[in-house]
Order: sequence, then C-alpha cells, then structure tokens
Amino acid sequence: MLTGDNARTGQAVAADLGLDVQAELLPEDKLHVIEELRVQGGVAMVGDGINDAPALARADVGIAMGSGTDVALETADAALLRGQVQGVAELVQLSRDTLANVRQNVAFALGLKALFLVTTLLGYTNLWMAVLADTGATALVTANALRLLRWRPRSE
Repeated sequence: MLTGDNARTGQAVAADLGLDVQAELLPEDKLHVIEELRVQGGVAMVGDGINDAPALARADVGIAMGSGTDVALETADAALLRGQVQGVAELVQLSRDTLANVRQNVAFALGLKALFLVTTLLGYTNLWMAVLADTGATALVTANALRLLRWRPRSE
C-alpha cells in the first residue's frame, strides 16, 4: 500500500487489509515505486486522490475509487462506483468472467465457420446454409454475451 498519510495511519489501515505499507509518500514517490514494480510485471494501482493521478496513469491498470477526485477518475482505466476496497476483487472477477465469455464466443463462432467451410467444400452444405448458420451464430454469441448483464459477485 502506498499512501501519503502518516506512517501510523498507513500501518493501521494496511494491517486491517493484510498489506505492506509505504507511508508519507509524495506523488513522485508513488510514481517511482510504480516504475520499480513494473519491471517485475504488470501493476494495478488503486487510488482516489489528485496525488494518485500520476501513478494511476503510469500503472498498467489504474483503478479509481468512485468517491475520489475528478482528476483520479479521469486518469484511471476503470472506476469503482462504491468507495469500498472489496470492489477491486469484484472488478477482477468481472474482468475474468468477461474474458472467458469472449473466448467462448470466439471459439464457437470460429468453430462453426470452420465446420461450414469444410462441409461446403465437401459438398454437404451450400453457401446459403452457411450464411444462415452464421446469422444464427451471431444471435447465440450475442445472447451469451448478454448473460453478463446478470453478473453478480461470487461470495467467498
């Protein structure tokens, strides 16, 4: 956890969350830490204030808390509507579920196209059957994607 708050406050909050803490940081200090972490791999930064904006912009994924400043919200890649830390875990869950849905849809659509390509070349189906199947696939892929509208966080 990177914070501009004093060390005592930072340690109290970090202890509740089970995190390591670096406190009393200026915006450029947070930016420097993000740069160091990016060398090791992808970095997600969660922030809510104007002091977090540079680090949010530099992180691979910037997440602003909904209760934060306009600058933080505009700089971030994503925004949590509620000002609760558990929203980060829910955002990751939703992202993974969305990616799984996209993979399912692409696999289904490409598989169906490959099937009709082969069967059309072999003379078992014709072009119009392939067109109708493609239209049906579009409807099924859209319906599958719409399932995400009912998405709810899974409780641990």
